[in-house]
Amino acid sequence: MLRVPVLSKSGKPLMPTKPSRARRWLRDGKAKVVHNNLGCFAIQLTFETGEETQPIAVGIDPGKCYSGIGVQSSLTTLWMSHLVLPFKTVKERMELRRVMRRARRGRRINRKLPYSKRCHRQKRFNNRKQAKLPPSIRANKQLELRVVKELFKLFPISAIHYELVMADVDRTSGRKSARSGVGFSPVMVGQRQMLTWLSELAPVITHQGWQRDGNGTSQLRQWLGLIKDKKNKDQQTPATHAVDGVALAAFEFIQWREWHSDNAKHGGWCGDVQITPAPFAVIRRPPISRRQLHLCVPSKGGKRRKYGGTVTRHGFRKGDKVIAEKAGKTYIGWCSGDTKTQVSVSDVNWKRLGQFTAKKVQLLQRSTGLIVVPSTGLSSLTALSGTA
Repeated sequence: MLRVPVLSKSGKPLMPTKPSRARRWLRDGKAKVVHNNLGCFAIQLTFETGEETQPIAVGIDPGKCYSGIGVQSSLTTLWMSHLVLPFKTVKERMELRRVMRRARRGRRINRKLPYSKRCHRQKRFNNRKQAKLPPSIRANKQLELRVVKELFKLFPISAIHYELVMADVDRTSGRKSARSGVGFSPVMVGQRQMLTWLSELAPVITHQGWQRDGNGTSQLRQWLGLIKDKKNKDQQTPATHAVDGVALAAFEFIQWREWHSDNAKHGGWCGDVQITPAPFAVIRRPPISRRQLHLCVPSKGGKRRKYGGTVTRHGFRKGDKVIAEKAGKTYIGWCSGDTKTQVSVSDVNWKRLGQFTAKKVQLLQRSTGLIVVPSTGLSSLTALSGTA
């Protein structure tokens, strides 16, 4: 059941409403359409009203390459997303930057001189003792945080449910599993910093994906009847990662209760929540190359070609959503580069659709640092609503 985000006259998020009521408000001039960076259809009221809200929770299922986010109220699933994280891209570029720096320093040194007279720059500080996040991990966490902040502008979120990853190494097979507190996983890096950032927005409740007492994300997901695709986790569907985000958000309305008898220990889920079809979006960062003053191979004559950056010669910025025409066909994509007379347009996966004459390219939306591709219609998790 679709729900439209509603903002008050002052811009404060209110409880979402039905599409029919939103259309009626727009028709009567009581509301107007507002833009947001997540591509959600939202309205803002033009008259004063009450600001009472009900509990709404957001669930975050972090990963190394993909993450899932779900927004849930007690009666409706409001929004789902699949985040394509920039982990691999940032890692590869950091390795390339290290190689380029070493090559430049090697070309600068005159090896005909004695070692004591060579141009070796001394270290300015001890860079082996720093408590900072690796760039690839930081990029992942910043993308997740960016999406959550945008959700706070649309929904009156009262709590954040975050899944903690605690890796374990199986001694028999040598494989890692997320069940106990032994071992290591890249997803574990930066969890403390992420929780600090999220705690500035709303109260944060942490959960584990699997727990022996039954109070885990996996157990609640199964109890709710949600289907998860564990084989093809790179598929951009709600069943890969967004399903866990919805299950985590459902913890706000479902709790695990234990009771004991004389001979046994029992437990069960208590509460009421309804999982419904909801809007689904795939979100990623535009993989724009940073400006490189020195390329991998030195150019002849000392003139280096332009590479990287976000500015083009035709008034567009890399990451802008544009519409282009070529040979009678129309293409919608994102600006990814330029030449002297043409503009390169790429699809959501940053694969180039073609190079178009600059005069036949029109701007649709300025770059927001996000590429959001919403699904057509509502996406279902094929869930059975849980009631206890």
